[in-house]
Amino acid sequence: MEGNSNQAFKTIIIDNIKYKTTLTKKFMARKMYEPVDYNKVYSFIPGTIRKIFVKEGDSVKQGTSLLELEAMKMVNNITAPVDGVVSKINVKTGDLVTKSFLLIELN
Repeated sequence: MEGNSNQAFKTIIIDNIKYKTTLTKKFMARKMYEPVDYNKVYSFIPGTIRKIFVKEGDSVKQGTSLLELEAMKMVNNITAPVDGVVSKINVKTGDLVTKSFLLIELN
């Protein structure tokens, strides 16, 4: 077998079959999968918070408008993905947010 003799072999198991292989640096540095937490509302695009329609402690139903996010001259209505209670609002009107910024947390 040719290759770099300094690389250590790793054992991985797929469908109960063991394989010995080397793993790349990119593979070792990958971000692990995390299931979606529907109780956390993130920005999907960078923008400015224009209006907030709820306050902490409010009960919301799926589809309830939580806030308006203006991005690229368009106003996006951010709605509740699930029924819940607003436990924390991490923004205020006029805030500039980045993509994937945690806006609102629900319980």
